[in-house]
Amino acid sequence: MMRTWPVIAAMFLALGGLSAVAAYEMAPPRAGEWHEMAWPFPRDGWPAGRAFRCGAADCGGDVEVYVRPKLGFCNCTSGVADDDEVDRVADVDMISARFAPLKTGDSVDVADMTGRIRAYAVELPGGKRTAIGIALSHRCDLMVIAAQGSGDAAQVRQAALAFLGSREIKTWMTAAMGSR
Repeated sequence: MMRTWPVIAAMFLALGGLSAVAAYEMAPPRAGEWHEMAWPFPRDGWPAGRAFRCGAADCGGDVEVYVRPKLGFCNCTSGVADDDEVDRVADVDMISARFAPLKTGDSVDVADMTGRIRAYAVELPGGKRTAIGIALSHRCDLMVIAAQGSGDAAQVRQAALAFLGSREIKTWMTAAMGSR
């Protein structure tokens, strides 16, 4: 009889732990969380990437981020050299063909990759929005990110960079780029 108590106690602890994990997994999303959605753009010469959305209450305005690698598409020696390259490769044209840079871009580091980031005004059927284009290089490959949102350029940039800095996305980007 004395030997069965430790077994019973261990079973209760195990069931309690499983219940806690289930409660955590089934909990409603926390503030600031991003949700993955289907790739919203038509097929082109590159594989579809991953798309994410954060609501206005969580990100200071609705923000969507689109991330995908373009393997073998970068200058192997200079990487992302200038804003013209960001304009050409960062997929902002997939959000809208009518986009215009708001100012000169900046250097940026994300997930151990370097590149450039630039803000744009885009015209959509529902009105104007802000977009951010990011092109990052790793060897001879690119990771391109386009983001759009209802906030101003600083808000959309901040939300996108915070999201790209998350462990899950950094791990995915590193794996996607390291597969070559």
